[in-house]
Formats: sequence, structure tokens, C-alpha cells
Amino acid sequence: MSAGEAVLLLVAGIGGGLTGSIAGLASVATYPALLLIGLPPVTANVTNTVALVFNGVGSVLGSRPELAGQGAWIKRIIPVAAAGGAVGAAQLLCTPAEGFERVVPALLAFASVAILLPRSRQRETRVADHREHRVKVTVEAGAIFLVTIYGGYFGAAAGVLLLALMLRTGEATLAHANASKNVILGVANAVAAVAFAAVAPVYWPAVLPLGIGCLIGSRLGPVIVRHAPATPLRFLIGAAGVALAIKLAIDTY
Repeated sequence: MSAGEAVLLLVAGIGGGLTGSIAGLASVATYPALLLIGLPPVTANVTNTVALVFNGVGSVLGSRPELAGQGAWIKRIIPVAAAGGAVGAAQLLCTPAEGFERVVPALLAFASVAILLPRSRQRETRVADHREHRVKVTVEAGAIFLVTIYGGYFGAAAGVLLLALMLRTGEATLAHANASKNVILGVANAVAAVAFAAVAPVYWPAVLPLGIGCLIGSRLGPVIVRHAPATPLRFLIGAAGVALAIKLAIDTY
């Protein structure tokens, strides 16, 4: 790998770290950069997943203020995210990609529109009984499991799906939902990365410059979310997701 290619990956990593920690769109910047230096798609995908471990580290460190008070929920959901990442990695290693990739544009478009739609004000209601609470928790965990399967499999815009889920099913602010998303994606991606490092054709020379860039960008992303106006930022995230959904649909169909 040449010095110019290393610089390209570093810059792509910074961009990917920023977009990943803000909107879960890291692979939009990092994956094409790996293709650009000549890696075949599968090698680029697994190399990208390993490098994005740095993105998870930086984004979680940057999200610490928003994660305060979420410890119990995070401890409960981490095993779900880890299982989803493992299943997604196994899917990539064992099955053809075509069928799974065909549904991604529709999922991404749906999630992006969900982010764009304004949330209605929460009405005061009675406290849900134990059974209703268990149903809500189970549905939420199931949805997170499905998204993290995709995150372990390929991951482009998995964060948009998670962010939409966090915003539509709870009362979290954009910054708090983004922090939760960063933890969930970080865990799923790390589990998949361990599997790929062991058995997949990771191109290790690309991991270091791409990973350093991701670490830098992802550390700054949560700070931007914390201080930026929520509504314009939500619109930018949703619009970026719609644009990516259109591009993926064109590429797929």
C-alpha cells in the first residue's frame, strides 16, 4: 500500500468516524475508500468492519455524558447486540450476499423517513403494568437484534436504523439516542470484527490508517451532536439516509 493510499484511508476514516458517530453512516465513507485502493468487495467489507472497531471506541468515549444513567439498560442490551453481531458475521461468511442486500434499501429508506418525521408530544398516561413493560422490552430487544445482525453482516447505515428505533420507541433526546446507538453498534461490530480477524481475508495494512482516522472522527462526532440544534441535525441525518437508500437501490436493482 502506497503513502497516498494510506493518506486517503486516513481522511476517509476521519469522515467515516464523524458520520458514523453522528448518524451511523461510517461505511458510506470508509467502504468505498477500500474499494478505491483495489480491494475486492468481501475483503473490503471485512477490513472495514475491523477498522470500525476504532470508531466504536471513539464514539463511546465521546458519548460518556449522555450514557450517564443508562447503565442498567446498556447492560441488558449488550448481550443482544453481541449475539446479533455474531449472527451477522456468520451470515457474511456462510451465505450469498445478494438476497440480504436487496432488502437493505427499503429498510434504510423506512428508517430515514422515521427519523425525519417529527415526534408527537408524549401524552401523560398511566404507568404500564408489568406485562406491558415486558412486551415493550422484548419487542425492543428483538428489533435491536435484527439491526445488529445487519450491522455484523455489512453495517452501512445500521446506525440510521438504530437511531430511528431509539427515537420512535422512547423519549430520548437525539444526543441520548445517538449515545445508545454508539454503544450497541460498537458491541455488534467488535464481535463481528473478532470473527473476521480469525477467519476472513482482512487486509491489515489498511486497518491502521483507516482505524486512526475513525478514532479521530468518532471522538468529535458526539460533541457535535451534543451542541448542534437537534431538528436540523435530525433532518440532515434523515436526508443522508434517504440519499444512501436511493444509491443502494440503484446499485442493487
